[in-house]
Amino acid sequence: MQTNELREKYLQFFESKGCVRKPSDVLVPRWDPSVLFTPAGMNQFKDHFLGRVKLEFTKATTCQKCLRTGDIDNVGRTAFHHTFFEMLGNFSFGDYFKKEAIHWAWEFLTSKKWLAIEPGKLSVTVYKDDHEAAKIWLEEIGVPENRLQYLDEDENFWPASAPSLGPDGVCGPCSEIYHDTPNGPVEIWNLVFTQFNRVGDPEPGASTGANLLPLPSKNIDTGMGLERCAAVLQGVDTNYHIDILRPLVETAAEVLGTKYDAKSDDGRRLRRIADHIRACAFAVHENVYPGNKEEKYVIRRLLRRAVLDGQTIQRSAGRAANTFLHLLIPKVAELMKEPYPELLETTTRVAKVIETEEEHFLGTVDSGIDKIERIFSEMQRDATHRARGVSQVAGHDIFDMYQTFGFPPELFETLASERGFAFDWEGFRKEMEHHGEISGSAEKGALFKEDVLAEIKQKHKTEFVGYDAIWDEDVTKVVAIVADGKLVDSVPKGQTVKIILERTPFYGEKGGQVGDTGMIFGFCKANNPPNIAFMVEDTQLDGDLIVHIGHQYIPTLEDDFPKVVLKVGDEVFPSPSPDNRQAVARAHTATHLLHYRLRRTLGSHAEQQGSKVDADMLRFDFTNHQAVDKKMLLEIEREINGLILDTCEVESEEMSLDKARKAGAMMLFGEKYPEKVRVIQVGNSIELCGGTHVDNTSQIGLFKIISEESVAAGVRRITALTGLKAVEKMQAETAIVQQLTSLFKVPAEEVLAKVENLNAQVKQLRKQLAASPAGRIAGDAANADKLIKSAEVINGVKLIACELPDMDVNAVRQLIDQIRQKTDSVFMLFALVSRAACGTPDGKVALLSGASRDITDRYSSVDLIRRLTPLVGGKGGGGRADFGQGGGSDASKLPEVFAETKKYLG
Repeated sequence: MQTNELREKYLQFFESKGCVRKPSDVLVPRWDPSVLFTPAGMNQFKDHFLGRVKLEFTKATTCQKCLRTGDIDNVGRTAFHHTFFEMLGNFSFGDYFKKEAIHWAWEFLTSKKWLAIEPGKLSVTVYKDDHEAAKIWLEEIGVPENRLQYLDEDENFWPASAPSLGPDGVCGPCSEIYHDTPNGPVEIWNLVFTQFNRVGDPEPGASTGANLLPLPSKNIDTGMGLERCAAVLQGVDTNYHIDILRPLVETAAEVLGTKYDAKSDDGRRLRRIADHIRACAFAVHENVYPGNKEEKYVIRRLLRRAVLDGQTIQRSAGRAANTFLHLLIPKVAELMKEPYPELLETTTRVAKVIETEEEHFLGTVDSGIDKIERIFSEMQRDATHRARGVSQVAGHDIFDMYQTFGFPPELFETLASERGFAFDWEGFRKEMEHHGEISGSAEKGALFKEDVLAEIKQKHKTEFVGYDAIWDEDVTKVVAIVADGKLVDSVPKGQTVKIILERTPFYGEKGGQVGDTGMIFGFCKANNPPNIAFMVEDTQLDGDLIVHIGHQYIPTLEDDFPKVVLKVGDEVFPSPSPDNRQAVARAHTATHLLHYRLRRTLGSHAEQQGSKVDADMLRFDFTNHQAVDKKMLLEIEREINGLILDTCEVESEEMSLDKARKAGAMMLFGEKYPEKVRVIQVGNSIELCGGTHVDNTSQIGLFKIISEESVAAGVRRITALTGLKAVEKMQAETAIVQQLTSLFKVPAEEVLAKVENLNAQVKQLRKQLAASPAGRIAGDAANADKLIKSAEVINGVKLIACELPDMDVNAVRQLIDQIRQKTDSVFMLFALVSRAACGTPDGKVALLSGASRDITDRYSSVDLIRRLTPLVGGKGGGGRADFGQGGGSDASKLPEVFAETKKYLG
């Protein structure tokens, strides 16, 4: 049975049992702060399990894209471990329970209509105290006693060991189904019976499970590994040999110029490459690019592991290491196109991102291996090590190679063992724990976090009436008030609180659009003047609730307002600020126009990476690997203003997601869309959007681009103004031109020529200064073009690091700014030495560092300064990511300073 057929059969089977088929959630659930990647099928149903939402259905089935890195060291080594995999699941939210879950699992596996697996090849396990499940298996299904095993809580409970070790919260016993293979039983299905709420640790001497309280609503969460089950059905000895994975492994071998031998070390490497490139392809498709933080850090780690495996294969064949991973992206898309056809639409962009990361990393690999060899040589030479019998690679060295060069520790360990050295894994893990805290790559918070609004979510869903409603005629009620993290009956005096209403015209921040501001007015009786004024400073979303954040207006003695506090149950009139709402709408509609023009002008790769829509201001991030030139920006700005003058109608319509796709609506990869979506059309621009917009483009007034810059590798940002802010910006610039015409005493059209003439005179004066003995050094040092040309490229970044004698700090600051204006991807470290200050050749030293903005997500000037100042006898240092300054009193350490700077960039 082919894998695609298995996936579809599973979903069809559970649909026949009344389960609602839901699509896979995104791989990177940005809406869920508790996880970096979707770890299991149940993740998208967390609020359903906890009863935090009104249930539109009580049972569901999915095939979910998942990514986990807990067993990353086993990937490629074992037959069944992956980072990226698909999980087949079926779920019950207080509907069916153990009996149905067990019977249906057995029916799907053994029925001739479905998988037709021979029952004698299946065995099961249950939790040691779950006699209910055991009885179903033995008496109703007829599983022989010798094919059923009772296991402890570390094996058959979710979360593992929850009764004894926690965490508190929803939990339950498991029942696992195994299939016999020539290499032993393989787990293919796990049935989780979430029936308890763990409350505290068990009392000493208490019976097992005394701290487990029954849930009022019992749930089912089951998961079958698609790849594992496919391997069983296809009779292959590893998941990597099924029909959707083996072709990828063999394509990797072909690209690397070798032949796949499953039992060889290179075979293990090729399997790992196949796994990692699948994970990275899906993540980059959802706009998660390699980086230094959180999920981006994980993707960078996976890519670099795969690059090193490929380099090892290339070197063993006597070939130079070249980029290759990006060549596998079309194969990934081809193999996965049936369930995920959207991958085919982004292969070019995904491949380019991965190729760029490969190129950056390959530049550091050779120096990394050289560093490892130096570590080994020092250990062999060090008499202290030999005398004490110490032959262990230190944890900090392992971590340094991993952080600085991206070297996986298991590769480092292999190299060490070849030379007879042990490995300090414990020291490395301690370093990694600290690294996780600073990089954001550590585990996130609890999966089921405490929710003060959980009770409210079970009963209410805020209705948004802000598109067409007449606000000052819309009466609603206060549903809940949250103060100091607790539900309260009324607004405490002087506190910022959260207000939940039955329905509201206030827009909660979503999709890049900021939340509304305004007022909520309360009334003693109908048709009476307002007696309460609540000032809404921000509006946010929390699940299906719209949360108004602000404080109640406190009247003074002179006010006519009665001193009445807002209470739960009060009738109120919510009134968003009309001026603010209209200013935000102007910017939001302009954002759609900008997105459309960028894709038309630059190409379909120019996809949205993020946005912020505020009052008459928008910030739009998009994919592009080079700056948009000024002429092109002016043309885009002119075209958008042309659409404003054309008075195009802005049309909105609610429709099914499928109909929106057929209409050609622009959808953002990685976003979670409901079955019913709102489509905004402005001319030829068609996008899914729940935000607020103007009715006609003429209401935007004016569109003005004020900057275009790099914010990350392959990502650019345009900032623009609309409406009154655009007018104010143009007025300010006009005023400057008028001042210049008055200053230079020339017409406005001659100001530029005048400035160019003055600039030429300045250059001539600088040449004259440089010709003098005192000016020659300063002139050479200030030559930004010369410094850029002589820069050393490390990890894709131009490094300029040198001493600048006899220059002052202000001059160096100007030099840093000048270099940043001339080039991207540049990092600078300048040392200023005042030798006379101490009366010795080793005088005081000032260190100044600068970085272009496009690399500050990877490298920080102030972080480097704080690392360097102790070397020159100083303390601290200050600044920010793009500029840092520090110093000390020992200039003799400058060689170490420059060496450490190179190491930092590596």
